[in-house]
Amino acid sequence: MTERSALSFWQIWNMCFGFLGLQFGLALQNANVSRIFQTLGADVNDIPALWIAAPLTGLIVQPIIGHYSDRTWNRLGRRRPYFLAGAVFASLALLWMPNAPALWMAAGLLWILDASINVSMEPFRALVGDQLPTRQGPTGFAMQSFFIGAGAVIASILPWVLARFGVANVAADGGIPDTVKYAFYVGGAVLLGAVLWTMLTTREYPPAQLRSFTDNVPGRPSADVSHAGRPGLLLLLAGTAVLFAIRHFALEKEVYLLAGGLIVFGLLLTWLSRTRSHGMLREVMGDLYGMPMSMRRLAGVQLFSWFSLFAMWIYTTAGVTQTMYATTDTSSSAYNEGANWVGVLFAAYNGFGALAAVVIPRMVRRWGLRVSHVMNLCLGGLGLLSFLYIRDPRWLLVSMMGVGFAWASILSLPYALLLDHLPTAKMGVYMGIFNFFIVIPQVLAASILGLLLRLCFHNQPIWALGLGGAGLLIAGLCTLYVPEPERRT
Repeated sequence: MTERSALSFWQIWNMCFGFLGLQFGLALQNANVSRIFQTLGADVNDIPALWIAAPLTGLIVQPIIGHYSDRTWNRLGRRRPYFLAGAVFASLALLWMPNAPALWMAAGLLWILDASINVSMEPFRALVGDQLPTRQGPTGFAMQSFFIGAGAVIASILPWVLARFGVANVAADGGIPDTVKYAFYVGGAVLLGAVLWTMLTTREYPPAQLRSFTDNVPGRPSADVSHAGRPGLLLLLAGTAVLFAIRHFALEKEVYLLAGGLIVFGLLLTWLSRTRSHGMLREVMGDLYGMPMSMRRLAGVQLFSWFSLFAMWIYTTAGVTQTMYATTDTSSSAYNEGANWVGVLFAAYNGFGALAAVVIPRMVRRWGLRVSHVMNLCLGGLGLLSFLYIRDPRWLLVSMMGVGFAWASILSLPYALLLDHLPTAKMGVYMGIFNFFIVIPQVLAASILGLLLRLCFHNQPIWALGLGGAGLLIAGLCTLYVPEPERRT
């Protein structure tokens, strides 16, 4: 029996390099898809519903990929087959999306793009747990955060840079500008190339060797799921109540997503309490119901963190162009200038995130994982809240410094807090389940943000960023209830 060997800096670098490409694709999506939707005729109030494909895809895809990647071993390895398949389809979606002739096709391509990126991304998270000894876990996740930031900086700023080199930034007849098209073409090539680099430079432990390591976290006994019907019934009642409220108060159609989600999870928990099945769905739901206490407490942290991030991704373009560029006309020069500046802002927070990824391991050594995460979430919350008061868009670069630290921390420290508590043999499926608490708040945001803006904020999208800032502060408070692992870097 031996421990996992510590990896060198360059081995960790190569293992995480694929995240550069994955985040290049995600950053192009986050910074430009709302712009594409609006250009193709979407109303600002319909944008959250159009975005819903992305989080719903992750909710379904990641636990499935985690389940099967835990059981895969072939010529390509354990996780690498999923890297390759996801990268190929994501690259094709990036090449096609800016040429979509209609809104429905752009929404469908968003679904394909996000599904494909999720197929690659979940095994990348599990790979850190497979390859690194526990003491190097925070370093591995911080390295992933660095590449996420670096890739996103280049991708987010690319349309703005192309415009400075004379590429057309306004298309005739309300089409997609060439700056966006060329950025997506570059993104497709970068995504595939970066993932191939990790595949060719990183080896994986065979299953038998992986099971032999002494630093494995042992498996947990199966949870007693006989009482899962009780929370299932509560979720069914809550979903039914939301359906009644939608009809009675004529609420936005996006709220059906919330009602449907509550009902589906209620039915699944009720089924779990009664089924004798031993298939994939039974295993995933059983692990979800019996997840470790640390994961339960981190769920609240993730819920508020990702609600805030999704609010920022959806509404920054609309909020900045309306508030600081005084336009909602997507064909105007002012709107496209403001939309490009949002790309610069997204590049800025990712750039600060890449720098933060270098600083965060030092913060962890001094203050621990939990306190470091609280500090970074508070910086991000204050950064988003400042959007409500700043009127010169150039000063938003300062706001994005705080957002960048929160972003890097969200992408690394919750996983490091969790790593000691996940059974090694189920690393993939538990990482997929943990993604539920990334996806659910995004579904919630897509369901209710439009309603909240209409009822409380006179349809002013800038207030969605204020809600996001408050959410990050609440996530910081929730982090205080998460136990500090015994083993730290």
